[in-house]
Amino acid sequence: MIKKYLIWIVLLACNMPVVLYSQDNVIDEIVWIVGDEAIFRSDVENQRLEMQRQRMRFENDPYCFIPERIAIQKLYLNQAKIDSVDVDESQVIRAAEARINYIQNELGSREKMEEYYNKKTSQIKEDMQTMIREENIVEKMQQQLVGEVKLTPAEVRRYFRNISADSLPMVPATVEVQIVTLEPKIPFEETDAIKARLRSFTDMVHNGEREFSTLAIAYSEDPGTSMRGGEMGLTPKSQLVPEFANVAFNLTDPRRVSNIVETEYGFHIIQLIETRGDRINCRHILLRPRVSDNELIEATVRMDSLFSDIMANKLTFEEAAYYVSYDKDTKNNKGLMVNMKYESSPHAGTPKFEMQDLPQEIAKVIDQMEVGEISEPFQMKTDKQKEVIAIVKLKARTQSHRANLTDDYQALRTIVENQKKEEILREWIAKKQKTVYVRIMEGWRNCDFQFPGWIKE
Repeated sequence: MIKKYLIWIVLLACNMPVVLYSQDNVIDEIVWIVGDEAIFRSDVENQRLEMQRQRMRFENDPYCFIPERIAIQKLYLNQAKIDSVDVDESQVIRAAEARINYIQNELGSREKMEEYYNKKTSQIKEDMQTMIREENIVEKMQQQLVGEVKLTPAEVRRYFRNISADSLPMVPATVEVQIVTLEPKIPFEETDAIKARLRSFTDMVHNGEREFSTLAIAYSEDPGTSMRGGEMGLTPKSQLVPEFANVAFNLTDPRRVSNIVETEYGFHIIQLIETRGDRINCRHILLRPRVSDNELIEATVRMDSLFSDIMANKLTFEEAAYYVSYDKDTKNNKGLMVNMKYESSPHAGTPKFEMQDLPQEIAKVIDQMEVGEISEPFQMKTDKQKEVIAIVKLKARTQSHRANLTDDYQALRTIVENQKKEEILREWIAKKQKTVYVRIMEGWRNCDFQFPGWIKE
């Protein structure tokens, strides 16, 4: 790699195009230089392939906007080095694993993925980690550059007054939903069997018969960690459920396995890897109780009875949510669901959901309901992957419409905030272009760039 860069530095000094050869074949070509970083044709092709896989439309010439996008990223990465901005490597690894698993499922197999990218899985994984690491650093750098954007109500009103009615954004249809859930009863025999199985795993590890990581790959029911041998990566205590955190943070010997821990996700055993202050890296194996058809039928009968009582006005939906519902996230909120799917969304932290943001089973039921109507009982899986029986009430429905200050202040505020952030970043990029060496090779310059300052006359 060092020889590769020495070669292109010498060629650049001689004002010669930089093409990399392997015997008689061209293997790569430098197309842009930004500071001391090269952008290779292969970098552009990799991004083009990824965008193609995601079925993203190419509004402009991909060989113009993709290298410019990479160049902008290089500016942020360069500043991140100066400011010592870094990201959690364990999160990068987890995100890369999840993305590769998704791509494999989408393309059909590991072999098809390797054929699509023309690379071995190990190289795809390495490239994916690099891409995600750089994406995260860029995002963190942007947040640092923008800082906290403070916006007054007057600025939002001014934006609303100065924009033509036809240019106002369309606000998609949203719904507000209340929910009551009942969980099937799990027989003692089922939980005893799971605990016995976990105890057998613990004995295998303590007796040196099996590695904890091997058992996690083979048996753990946590899809996010099982393929990594149960490893969770460095995680703050605040992001762990209390029952799990209390046991994990009391572990001191990496060779030992914890007692069985029950959480809302199921039953776990834990093995310590390391602790760093209030963060911990550990492995775990998760097993979930199986729910039989009989238990689901019994829970449905109970919910049918509750539904009948609500319809007979023996209690309100809100009372049922508070006194009966198993959904701890909503029972103290009159059963009202809160949208936390996208933190950056105008609807994040509010009861407003676009239909695609609801769990699929709920969206299917809600779609045909009238405001105030209560559904009949139906079966669904929670975000904790638990089978439950639910009823829902459609509290409100807002049709798609042009944004207005009365109903959509938060959405308009988000638009203005994003505009201010974009202005700050555009100004920063324009200034950075003046101080960083940039060279675009022949054949890559004839473009209508988003930022015209790349080519200095």
